[in-house]
Amino acid sequence: MRVGNADDDKHAGLSIGEVADATGLSVHALRFFEREELFLRPIPRTGGGRRVYAAADVEWLALCNRLRASGMPIAELKRFAGLVRSGAGNEAERLALLQKHERAVRARIAELDASLEIIHGKVAAYEKHVREGTAAGVWAPAPSR
Repeated sequence: MRVGNADDDKHAGLSIGEVADATGLSVHALRFFEREELFLRPIPRTGGGRRVYAAADVEWLALCNRLRASGMPIAELKRFAGLVRSGAGNEAERLALLQKHERAVRARIAELDASLEIIHGKVAAYEKHVREGTAAGVWAPAPSR
């Protein structure tokens, strides 16, 4: 995809709308990511001021989306982006940050699994009562006195 006119090869890339479509992020969210320095590089602009993204920016945003969707706070994402942006030599810090997040995600999954077990038990009980015609009064509120 090209941004700018056909004679301007230095502006080949993706527009903000194309990146929004590719990532599922809104244009507003992309601007927020840029303001918060969550990209790995400054996003270049055309002579007309339009942002020009590369495929690598879209790949980075895909990772950021997953980290955010899995509960990573913006501050942690910003820290991770800063570490990656600063280059080699801090891989142990990056690893520690990702390991901490992985533990948090696994703990959340365990909580959800425990909740799912309880919910599934109730679903099975209600299915049985509905199937057998004995659902009337199941967990009906007690009359107030």
